[in-house]
Amino acid sequence: MTTLTERLSVAERVARDAGALALDYFLRRDALVIERKRHVTDLVSEADRKVETLIRDALSAAFPDDAQLGEEHGLSGGTTGFTWVIDPIDGTAPYLNGLPGWCVSIGGHDADGPALGVIVAPVLGEVFVAARGQGAKLNGTRVRVMPGDLRSGMLGVGANDRVASDRVGRMLADLMEAGSSWTRYGSGALMLAWVAAGRLVGYAEPRMSAWDCMAAYALILEAGGRVLPFPTGPDMTKPAPVMGAGPGTFDELASICAFGTSEDW
Repeated sequence: MTTLTERLSVAERVARDAGALALDYFLRRDALVIERKRHVTDLVSEADRKVETLIRDALSAAFPDDAQLGEEHGLSGGTTGFTWVIDPIDGTAPYLNGLPGWCVSIGGHDADGPALGVIVAPVLGEVFVAARGQGAKLNGTRVRVMPGDLRSGMLGVGANDRVASDRVGRMLADLMEAGSSWTRYGSGALMLAWVAAGRLVGYAEPRMSAWDCMAAYALILEAGGRVLPFPTGPDMTKPAPVMGAGPGTFDELASICAFGTSEDW
């Protein structure tokens, strides 16, 4: 029976290799073929697809019976109950514009929820790793979520065209009225990893995909934080609300954002 430790070891190696390939393309990005998806900031390049192919092929070779869900190539079935959740380049828009706010994200999910996560930020030289029961680490050093409440530090936020702009505006206004100082960096996966590392008090986004958050969810949980459960089964392929924070922040953040109760989300 394959253990989480074995899967994490392979995932870290593969994520580092994927990060190196993504960085090589990043340094040659003016030559990339770029396609638009839903709108002008929702882009995909040949780098995204080549990096995801590298990850999928490596994981398939090591764990042929595991399922895989990736941003660019969708869902492939498995028989073990373990699903790899892959975002080859989270933060494609910053990536294509020469900004450092992007990462490679490989998460794992099983019957008990987020099981492991590896996030590599090549330009920043940072590697985040976690597996259930093994803690969370940044470049080999254990990390913990930030103590305190919503006003103890900066909050990460995200939004996209899946949610009405006026509703997002109300959420941001409500957060500011509560005394929160918020920021947006370009990659939701990376900002969630920063929650685990104690750099942000929390992160909230009304609609994200599983590949954007699953690896970081494992990191946050192992760093002592809390996360908003992501849908499982067939619904894992659909966008859903995402939130992660330290224990002193989570309940207030959830109350302000009201992702689960407000009809206009």
